[in-house]
Amino acid sequence: MAQYARFAALYDMFMDDVDYDGWAKYIAELIGRPCCTVLECGCGTGEITVRLKKLGFDITGSDISRDMLEVASEKARRNGLRIPFVRMDMRNIALHRQVDCIVAPCDCVNYLTSIRACEEFFQSAYSVIKPGGLLLFDVSSRYKLKNILGMNTFSDSREDAAYIWRNNYDSERKLIEMELEFFVRAGESIDGTPLFERFTETHIQRAHSEQELHSRLEGAGFKVKNVFDAFKFIPPGEDCERLQFIAIKQ
Repeated sequence: MAQYARFAALYDMFMDDVDYDGWAKYIAELIGRPCCTVLECGCGTGEITVRLKKLGFDITGSDISRDMLEVASEKARRNGLRIPFVRMDMRNIALHRQVDCIVAPCDCVNYLTSIRACEEFFQSAYSVIKPGGLLLFDVSSRYKLKNILGMNTFSDSREDAAYIWRNNYDSERKLIEMELEFFVRAGESIDGTPLFERFTETHIQRAHSEQELHSRLEGAGFKVKNVFDAFKFIPPGEDCERLQFIAIKQ
């Protein structure tokens, strides 16, 4: 099954512990310019998109998953917000105008599973960002994917849905394969016993290093302004779990 297909309808339920308010405010502080034009790549269900819109940014959301975009569009409507959502591959960005900033939060770049794919994204982003504009993205660090997610198994259970998440990390290729097995309530039997439907999704991410991404950004024409331990304003340490990149189009 395609990534973030049926999972899209369950995503917000299982991600309800994420501090999206803090995440959006952190991005807004990094951008530093209210009311500028922003493209969000990999917007998912629109949690950050909606918040950045409320903070005053002229934002467009994009994602490669049609199912995630449907959830995001409905969320914007419920909030009374007009936000364009576009189905788009972040390696081939097509806009009718340049923007002040591109943001790609929440592991988007990890889903680019080769160095070449990262180069394509950076080159494409460079072409649609205004001179002096920003590219902001974060990645789960190599330390996190190797040592914390690694070969481990996780699970979560709610009243109407549950999942089992099994990981397999390939140290040579720097790839982690995440197999997600879902169980979703689908009614009841005649005697009232809950019935559950099972489906699976496989997600693959790459554990990019800070050095790899830094050099590819510069190769695409960006100047790397800062790399932070995400949600802070300090350099990342060896055990940093998320890296935040801030790059400027020269």
